Amino acid sequence: MKSLKTMLNIALPKGRLGEKVYTMFKDAGFPCPSIEENSRKLIFENEEKQVRYFWVKPSDVAIYVERGAADIGVAGKDILLEYQPDVYELLDLNVGKCKMAVAAKKEFRDDAGKTLRVATKFANITKNYYSSMGREIDIIHLNGSIEIAPILGLSDVIVDIVETGTTLKENNLEVIESIVPISARLIANKASFKFKNDLIEQVLCGFKVNTEDNND
Repeated sequence: MKSLKTMLNIALPKGRLGEKVYTMFKDAGFPCPSIEENSRKLIFENEEKQVRYFWVKPSDVAIYVERGAADIGVAGKDILLEYQPDVYELLDLNVGKCKMAVAAKKEFRDDAGKTLRVATKFANITKNYYSSMGREIDIIHLNGSIEIAPILGLSDVIVDIVETGTTLKENNLEVIESIVPISARLIANKASFKFKNDLIEQVLCGFKVNTEDNND
């Protein structure tokens, strides 16, 4: 008869960040050999280590965790700030580092007497940032190619994630204000943190020990 071990369901973001994060789980003592095979599978288990990994779109990780389909997962701080999911933020993994910033054309000069037109896909972060300054804005919600908005006169500025700044430079834009640093965070479902606490604490301990070893 198959044993009924408690499994820890872990949502990993697809892409390079997810691969890097899986390596961190592996180094922390939670490997899953099948995930390293070349296949189209989305769910991978290691019953011995009591872990079940699955790949999801990065922006969906927090939804899987909040609703309990995943016990823990890795999401960018930008997602947590924008959507404010009801989850526990356990650890800053210090990978996927970048920043949320305001960028504009190099010749841009802000006129405080006019409503500032801001193109972004991060409406809540933008709203909260400018509200704290008492600045009146008009948010233009875009899903891609945000850099083109000020070039074509659709917006005055953009609010977006900036990693190297290369795309901005190539389009004659520059960062004019930094809003908040961004990195990948380990998050947990609130009920899972209570009922699977031993397993989650083992993961946390493995991450922390591994991080300390790398800093030595």
